[in-house]
Amino acid sequence: MEKMNRTELGASIFGAFLGTLTASFFSFMTLDIISSSVIMASTGASAMVIFGAPHSPAAQPWNLVGGHVVSAIIGVSCYKFVPNALLASSLAIPIAMLAMHLLRCTHAPGGATAITAIIGGEAIHELGYAFVIIPVFFNAIILLSAAMSVGYFREINPFDIESKTWPE
Repeated sequence: MEKMNRTELGASIFGAFLGTLTASFFSFMTLDIISSSVIMASTGASAMVIFGAPHSPAAQPWNLVGGHVVSAIIGVSCYKFVPNALLASSLAIPIAMLAMHLLRCTHAPGGATAITAIIGGEAIHELGYAFVIIPVFFNAIILLSAAMSVGYFREINPFDIESKTWPE
């Protein structure tokens, strides 16, 4: 992992604060306190990846957004079609892993998103596939926006589409 200088670290810390604050506020406004706390676990893990290791492949935009969205779809599907929560949770992770691998959007916190769709509680279950958009997609976009904003204060270019970390 590449070491960050003080400017990069400061920008990352500020970005993590701003991104998680905004995503938390949005989640708390759309879900009950328990459900929003559960979804914030995967959002917080994503913040650690994209702000703490911004140069890693898992921190790239497609991995962040795609990994969460794909995992949310799989998690909701497992909840709807597998009647046992233990079995649904156990299936959601390897299926999400396979889908992220095939789509080249591996983002480990997506695994937590898949599980959240199953164990997140009634407020999340009532959303059904809307969970993919509200709060999952919106939280990923909020974090991505914060990461791109603070990216200007790092020694990386957040809009470098020639980067080797983008899927080919």
